[in-house]
Amino acid sequence: MIFQQTLHVEQLKSDFPILAQQVHGKPLVYLDNGATTQKPRRVIEAMNTYYHEYNANVHRGLYNLSAQATHAYEESHRKVAEFIGASFEEVIFTKGTTESLNLLAYSLGNTLQPGDEIVLTQLEHHSNIVPWQQLAKRKGLVLKYIKLTPDFHIDLAHAREIVTPRTKIVSVAHASNVLGTIAPVKELARIAHDNGALFIVDGAQSVPHMPINVREIDCDFFAFSGHKMYGPTGIGVLYGKRHLLERMDPFLFGGDMIREVHFTHSTWNDLPWKFEAGTPNIAEAVGLAAAIDYLTGVGMRHVQEYEADLTAYAHQKLSSLKGITVLGPKGARGSVLSFTIDGIHPHDASTLLDREGIAVRGGHHCAMPLMGLLGITGTVRASLSFYNTHEDIDKLAAAIIKAQEVFGV
Repeated sequence: MIFQQTLHVEQLKSDFPILAQQVHGKPLVYLDNGATTQKPRRVIEAMNTYYHEYNANVHRGLYNLSAQATHAYEESHRKVAEFIGASFEEVIFTKGTTESLNLLAYSLGNTLQPGDEIVLTQLEHHSNIVPWQQLAKRKGLVLKYIKLTPDFHIDLAHAREIVTPRTKIVSVAHASNVLGTIAPVKELARIAHDNGALFIVDGAQSVPHMPINVREIDCDFFAFSGHKMYGPTGIGVLYGKRHLLERMDPFLFGGDMIREVHFTHSTWNDLPWKFEAGTPNIAEAVGLAAAIDYLTGVGMRHVQEYEADLTAYAHQKLSSLKGITVLGPKGARGSVLSFTIDGIHPHDASTLLDREGIAVRGGHHCAMPLMGLLGITGTVRASLSFYNTHEDIDKLAAAIIKAQEVFGV
């Protein structure tokens, strides 16, 4: 593995055992990184080491194995905090971005009154719509959506118009999992705070692809998932400003989030354990720490620069094909390309591309309101990683042409 100076992609690719396989007799070209990323060997080995050598519960035992497990679990919190520019107490482990956002909807929802406003954008993933939608129905809140511009950017003028002193929460995706649109989060944070609202960022599609500093963004909360950043499934992160987390009610009760329990009342543990009920995903936390070590070694600036070049190449390549419409903003965008193929349903296209060893996703990508806005039922989505290459994109283009020949379009 090569660190820091530049990305030697083929060498990095060898760190991911699954990428060496063939699918339908063709070398695997994995282009579904927006759904989940593959795992480097060191993540797999770190989790195996936990189970082989120090499998025990955390914060519960005075014996050696428990002490080792506790140290590894807490060290993972520290590494996450450093990775995103937070403090240890501000990093809460959840099952993923979806649970992090549901935690916020539950805990912050207790402070809201009928008529209070929640503002989202039109490009949100279902996980950043449905929790707020259901909260609004239960409590009589007003749900608003910031529009997109004709070139698929977030309309800041509209944001300034609809975020008002009645707005209590503004929650946005940092990077769209469909269009690749990068939200102007610093400006949106200013708009929210100028109106006394809390600002939440869904960072599921940004953390794996760019350096993140929550202090610079000035978000109040930031959520993301381990499995989209080369770590294991079943673990995610919620960052929150300490003074806000201290005021919030817990989302789940029991186990490690307890300080004292009496027959009539209970008190809660210190941060971050206050929000981590029960036995946590210890092995997954160990794997997440290993993923962060791996990404730190590669260098997030290098990842961002390489993927920007690769995404631009893919955009140019796909846009040049007959019958292909690539959606999303031109220029700077996330490492996602959603496109339609004239005369071929996205599901059929995905199936035919799989026969060529190419893994892409076809469908609405958990963004049905956005699909309705675009006037389509779904897209084919190629989502990229630093282990993808120009050759992978060329194979994708060739496979699309072959699919068009099969359908006679």
